[in-house]
Amino acid sequence: MKKIVLLCNQGMSTSALVAKMREVIERNNLDYQVNAYSVDSAETEAKDADVILLGPQIRYKKNEVKNLFPDKPVETIDMSIYGMLDGKKVVIMARKLMGDK
Repeated sequence: MKKIVLLCNQGMSTSALVAKMREVIERNNLDYQVNAYSVDSAETEAKDADVILLGPQIRYKKNEVKNLFPDKPVETIDMSIYGMLDGKKVVIMARKLMGDK
């Protein structure tokens, strides 16, 4: 099972997006786990992630997170996708970053 970690300010603002992503994952029988955490807990919570996605409100932390995990793909979710809670597009983004088709 591959792990997708979403990071935001407090780990709560992404909960609705995580729910939408889980629906897409379940509907498509994908072997992924997705969870959201505060960026402050990234060092412990994202250590076993296959991909790390940042909420647009913390895009300024991208280099900091990349420095913590130089071997993992780290990317910021586009503001419009995040705002529309488009779980499908975020799952597609995560799959591409992990090299899945």
